[in-house]
Amino acid sequence: MEENKLITRDQLKTYFETGKYPTQNQFSDLIDSLRLKEDALTDKDVVILANRLAVINKGSVQYTINDDIDLKVSLLVNQQEGEDQVIKMDYTYGAEKTQYFWGDAPYTLTIKELSQGKLAETEYYNLRYSLGPNFESNRLFGNNLPEVPEGFELGKMEGKRSSIRINKQRFWKKIDIINTHIEFVNKTEVPIEYRPEASYWNHQYTAKDLDTHHYDVDDSFYFYYKADLRAIEQSIQCRLYDADNGNLLMTGYLNAGQNNPSAWGGGQTHGVRNIRIECDYYVAES
Repeated sequence: MEENKLITRDQLKTYFETGKYPTQNQFSDLIDSLRLKEDALTDKDVVILANRLAVINKGSVQYTINDDIDLKVSLLVNQQEGEDQVIKMDYTYGAEKTQYFWGDAPYTLTIKELSQGKLAETEYYNLRYSLGPNFESNRLFGNNLPEVPEGFELGKMEGKRSSIRINKQRFWKKIDIINTHIEFVNKTEVPIEYRPEASYWNHQYTAKDLDTHHYDVDDSFYFYYKADLRAIEQSIQCRLYDADNGNLLMTGYLNAGQNNPSAWGGGQTHGVRNIRIECDYYVAES
């Protein structure tokens, strides 16, 4: 009589190939050893899985979607190898979820779909996303503000980690978009970029002129500058003017002999529609 001992997968294949079949008890043991979709993970299973995920050398997105169970988001991930990957995101109940990409870097992230839920008259969605360690984009949408369209490209990831946060914001009024024109003049031979930041709106570093699309919830700007001066012996100052009346509003400094990844612009603007920034080598007053 044949023993009812659990046999290996290769042995099972041999049984079927030769016309010999496993016993009923062997089949029962095999089924019991399988993990089925409805089976709950034990604490031990969760720890083992977490330890395995910790060593995954793939890109990922961490996301939270709070305050609206009806908000649905689909993210399209374009990667170096294989087909595009679609990641569906939904309400996270205050927790943070992580989804890994199956391909290799570089990764480009695009909003494939974003369907909104219900908003009160002065409620808006706040979208924040980061494609690297040094910058988080920020914008509002919903109600009278433009939607985030299908195919909206978030951008190319700098490394292997990204994040997306969406939540509701309630204001005391309807929010409108306002514009400020920024002219940037670099009088040095050093590549310099600037970045404006306002409430619920910002822009990545750029060396070009810019028309903002920020919000009247707070018509103010902070500025930051970026330049690598490790091979430069002279510091640089960036003066920011109200272009309508020529008033100097603030001055930022980029220090010689070092990398300046995010230098403070020196102050804050309020209600200025036309800005001119001039960067030049710093000369100490005698």
